[in-house]
Amino acid sequence: MKRYEPNLDIGLTSEQVQDRINNNLINYDTSAPTKSIKQILFENFFTLFNFLNLIFAIAIFSVGSYKNMTFLLIVSLNTAISTIQEIHSKRVVDKLSIMASNKAKVIRNGKKEEIDINNLVLDDLIEFSTGNQVMTDSIIKQGTVLVNESCITGEPDSITKKCGDMILSGSYIISGKCIAKVEHIGNDNYTAQISSGAKLIKKTKSEIMHSLNKIIKFLTFAIVPIGIALFCSQLNLEGATYHDAVIKTVAALIGMIPEGLILLTSTVLAVSVTRLSRSKVLVQDLYCIETLARVDTLCLDKTGTLTEGTMEVKDYISNEENKKEMENILSNISKFSEDENSTIMAIKDKFCNITTEFIPNKKVAFSSETKWSGINFKDVGTYIIGAPEFVLKENFKQYKEQIENYSKDYRVLILAHSTSDFGRNNNLPENIKLIGYVLILDKIRKEASTTIKYFNRQGVTVKIISGDNPITVSKIAKRVGIKNSEKYFDMSTLDDDTKLKDIALNYCIFGRVSPTQKKELIKALQENGKTVAMTGDGVNDVLALKESDCSIAMANGSDATKNISKLVLLDSNFASMPKIVSEGRRTINNIQRSASLFLVKTIYSSLLAIMFLFMHEKYPFIPIQLSLISVVTIGIPSFMLALEPNKERIKGNFLKNVISKALPTGLLAVISIILITILKKYNIISEESFSSLCVKSTGTCGLLLLLTFIPTRKSEDTKMPISIYRLALTIAMVALFTTGLTIFKGFFNI
Repeated sequence: MKRYEPNLDIGLTSEQVQDRINNNLINYDTSAPTKSIKQILFENFFTLFNFLNLIFAIAIFSVGSYKNMTFLLIVSLNTAISTIQEIHSKRVVDKLSIMASNKAKVIRNGKKEEIDINNLVLDDLIEFSTGNQVMTDSIIKQGTVLVNESCITGEPDSITKKCGDMILSGSYIISGKCIAKVEHIGNDNYTAQISSGAKLIKKTKSEIMHSLNKIIKFLTFAIVPIGIALFCSQLNLEGATYHDAVIKTVAALIGMIPEGLILLTSTVLAVSVTRLSRSKVLVQDLYCIETLARVDTLCLDKTGTLTEGTMEVKDYISNEENKKEMENILSNISKFSEDENSTIMAIKDKFCNITTEFIPNKKVAFSSETKWSGINFKDVGTYIIGAPEFVLKENFKQYKEQIENYSKDYRVLILAHSTSDFGRNNNLPENIKLIGYVLILDKIRKEASTTIKYFNRQGVTVKIISGDNPITVSKIAKRVGIKNSEKYFDMSTLDDDTKLKDIALNYCIFGRVSPTQKKELIKALQENGKTVAMTGDGVNDVLALKESDCSIAMANGSDATKNISKLVLLDSNFASMPKIVSEGRRTINNIQRSASLFLVKTIYSSLLAIMFLFMHEKYPFIPIQLSLISVVTIGIPSFMLALEPNKERIKGNFLKNVISKALPTGLLAVISIILITILKKYNIISEESFSSLCVKSTGTCGLLLLLTFIPTRKSEDTKMPISIYRLALTIAMVALFTTGLTIFKGFFNI
């Protein structure tokens, strides 16, 4: 295979690119953001429960009782609705994924252009800068960068990469700038070979999924032996026929299966994805909607979240009363600095009048670990700009009072000088002398205050984790209404990690936080029993985002943050957060309520199946009767309730909440059927009316559970003590059930 060595100023030519395309040497995405349509169809149709239902239908068909096969129609409709909704959701997510997809800045035909990462070809020249995620294994041809490979290796340490070094796909640039040549594409990339990819694959933390899997596991082990034993029991009853035994056994077993519950869950989650897409929110992990609904602590990165992510220099003060000289130094720094963070961009906007141009020898890019950047100029020395504490170190106390005074209103950077060059490993030079202060102001987002008020009302604790001065951050927090904003902590002073758990819980504002400390703060909050969401937009937020229960990235943030986050705000608008939380709460509360309806039938059917093994009585239902009960007490209500608005905070364990609602009703249905069976045994009721009374009593128990859903807690959205929507739904189901018992009593064997 022919390899190209393109000129760094020209890159590949159009002919060379076309040659690569013709030979299929083009990059392509090795990870699928969503399931394929084929996968969705397979997973929805070829399930254990669908397989069992098909066997039951064949058994009913074999004895000629065709109307008792109506349960198969309900199962088919459930499956079809879920499949259609999931395919629609997939298409929405795929479109949004294209909008949020990363671009590569390449050099071709002597020009720089942005292309989709899947259009990269072998030997392309890519320009990488701070915040970029490396999309293909590439060899650096020019420049030096600081790289984080934690997405691949799990190690948070930064690695310096220079000319000739390989930068691996999945890593991201912490600081610096370079031009690199594409070395591998597609499946040849390192991350593709280890089946990792640029995105961190983290085990989904879903209580709903875990609970549903428990139910499925139990039923999988129970249904076959119970079915065989019950069939034998029903067949051995006096006067029983094979026809009756099959119908009664199938009725018991289809009652045990919560056939629509899993489908309803995936449908409701898919609807949520579609709804959120209308608010320009890309959901990259379906079950993160559930996690966000349970969040009680929200950690924000100040820049890009509470603030617009842009800054402006309000003033600059020379320590030696020579502002002209200071302006010239800052103008030289702005011209030659390769950093592209918001601080440097603000300096570049302000300082562009060079009176004496310097000649740069060596540059050290800004790093969130060191919190400074610098340039060594020929015959002039080294100039550093950064956070006062980190640049001045032991000399900081000398200027502390003055700096804290400026920090009341501004973010303070210092400009310092040394006659020495940078130390080993690009450390600060010796004999640093303060030149002056640069006072910068963050622009606060208009919607920040309203959004913070929402979280305060919802009982969600808001904490800010920032690399900036804690005093400055505290002032901004106070302006947007964050509670306890006066409780701030300077993480650069932390000398004992054992105190971190208490510090994380007792303070709301954290300043001078390193990327590793951000991650440790998230872990400390989780160890305190908190469910933590984290928002961020910069590479310094990546470790914390990965650690959080629900990670949220801004679309205008770095590639790395978008790739590892579960949610991406495509309009980079923090005001979308209340909508996301509300949607999560609506979804989980409604799934929880609907699940209790499904489990009522599973509970009473399972208990009755076991009891009728030993009672030597005919099972009270036939499949067509259970279909009527299911439609009016589960099918229609669960679907309608799942779409209802609901902003109540999620409380307790999902499985316990569901069973605590379903168990009393399920037991009530069992007790009523036992009483009816006893009355029949003593000839108080007739054999003919036995099954009909069991249908009426079981259906009534299900409707009673539906009645308990009518009251609703008073909220800011409604002053009404009851829900008219739920009341109307209950009345409609009572009417439908009554119609089935009267007008269509012959069809349902009543």
